[in-house]
Amino acid sequence: MGTVITPSAVDQFRAIVGSDRVLSEPLERLVYAKDGSMNQGECGLAVLCETTAEVAACVRLAAERGLPIVPRGSGTSLAGSAIPLDGSVVISVARMGRVLSVDPDTPSAWVEPGVLNLDLTAAVAHLGLHYAPDPSSQAACSIGGNVGTNAGGPHCLASGVTAQHILGVEIVLPDGEVLEIGGPAPDPPGYDLRGFIVGGEGTLGIVTKVCVRLTRNPPVVRTLLIDFTALTAAGAAVRDIIAKGVIPAAMEMMDRTMTRAVEAFVHAGLPVDAAAVLLVELDGTAAQVAADTAVVERICRESGASHIRVAADEAERALFWKARKNAFGACARIAPNYYLHDCVVPRTRLVEVLAAIEEIAARNDLVIMNVFHAGDGNLHPLISFDRRDDAQVTRVLQAGREIIEVCMRVGGTLSGEHGIGMEKRDFMPLQFSPADLDAQARSREAFDPEGRMNPRKVLPAGSKCGDLSFPHDALPEGTWI
Repeated sequence: MGTVITPSAVDQFRAIVGSDRVLSEPLERLVYAKDGSMNQGECGLAVLCETTAEVAACVRLAAERGLPIVPRGSGTSLAGSAIPLDGSVVISVARMGRVLSVDPDTPSAWVEPGVLNLDLTAAVAHLGLHYAPDPSSQAACSIGGNVGTNAGGPHCLASGVTAQHILGVEIVLPDGEVLEIGGPAPDPPGYDLRGFIVGGEGTLGIVTKVCVRLTRNPPVVRTLLIDFTALTAAGAAVRDIIAKGVIPAAMEMMDRTMTRAVEAFVHAGLPVDAAAVLLVELDGTAAQVAADTAVVERICRESGASHIRVAADEAERALFWKARKNAFGACARIAPNYYLHDCVVPRTRLVEVLAAIEEIAARNDLVIMNVFHAGDGNLHPLISFDRRDDAQVTRVLQAGREIIEVCMRVGGTLSGEHGIGMEKRDFMPLQFSPADLDAQARSREAFDPEGRMNPRKVLPAGSKCGDLSFPHDALPEGTWI
């Protein structure tokens, strides 16, 4: 039975934020029952907050009434993290979109969680600064959501994912208490609780302010577009570039099917007959970039690259990146729906895993396109399909399970940036032992003893005390709703 939200409770939420920011009609609630994943839940009520005080008051009211809460930013989550289950109350912070302060000397900034990733970089560009983590959805995803999933992105190969760029947070705990953790000081005293909050997917509280580390723009940037006649050759080039000690700012790969879809959508002049396209970006001093470019070009030629194209200017560089960051949108030209995965594998096993994914696609009669952060082994196999075809959906779920199993078998991890949410929740025992899951469950309970904050996300049922409902080595059923 789902959560029951009474009319009096709705009136109390309205008294806190105003009638126009409490969404209770069925169509309004349906919008907040979905996120960027393929899942759908049930939203009991959506409350649109604009200040920390409003968030805290709404959380206290939910605590008094025993109502479960789902924090929500832009709703671009690809793992079902922002989906309410069983009629939970959605508390949206998307309207909290101000850059509160910028310190160019640290350099750092305090921002509200609804600030869009790309807007943050635009706000500090005049200072010669940027915010390094850059998910492909950066024009739409919010900083609060990035914190929740520990988002990555193309330029996280050298710079690191969100966790390396969060200095502090203000968080509303499940009982409504407001707590500030960390800050711009290089070594704040006490336990570093940021590690619990970043990547916590809203299970520990609602982040209402974020202190981000800003990065100075490099003096020189060079972007190379390299095509190969074999996917294995491109994978070998990635492996050998890193082995030589060159760490590009970004190193992205697309296979032929994805390249053709993207080129038809963006018209960036991509080589559509290539088996694989590698996008490599180098930055630093002029001398460093020149030396690294020579190494990259030599290794790629030795690996069998057909052509190496260096972006002539900033406009062409932007066009290359427009192609890469519109990859998922371009897939709508292939089929109306897609199912995207986010596993990480060792770079040394890239070629092997890509071959296995190709075999999985053929065996399940599916189109699987590959676009991924090749430098750190973060794969994004994208399965195109039509959800109206039940038989096809069954094959999609089966292929997804097989991809996860292959990645875990070679020593991979379940997620590199999208988080676990509900889509990969029941696969957690493939990576973690019962003791590991027990420790995570106890840590979560310390913040949320009643289990009301984003319930039934991240940890599978039975995690506490290792009392799992299925064997540790079993591959669970799909988790779609």
